[in-house]
Amino acid sequence: VQLVESGGGLVQAGGSLRLSCAASGRSISSGAMGWFRQTPGKEREFVAAISWRTGRTNYADSVKGRFTISRDNAKNTGYLQMNSLRPEDTASYYCAAARVSTSAVFITTREYEYWGQGTQVTVSS
Repeated sequence: VQLVESGGGLVQAGGSLRLSCAASGRSISSGAMGWFRQTPGKEREFVAAISWRTGRTNYADSVKGRFTISRDNAKNTGYLQMNSLRPEDTASYYCAAARVSTSAVFITTREYEYWGQGTQVTVSS
């Protein structure tokens, strides 16, 4: 499975961005997808996750009510809609996928097999 993220960029505080994660290769239609972010010198942290099969979601407390994860099965693409962005949301954002058949949402990095290359999100104050 190859994952390609897009949609990052520079935005002012309070603005919005939508990240996309296009999956190719083998299907992840029964698996899970997640978004993580990382800043220099820090560990990669969980942002949001979705069960590809059920649509069940989970969010980090820091993004609840502002970010929305979704997926388009037909396009084999996941999305992260980010609203009300804050300077502390500045990071490299990575999507991840797991092919294991599951209805669960995975919130740790070790549960994912495949990773995208990352896309930079910068929020100015």
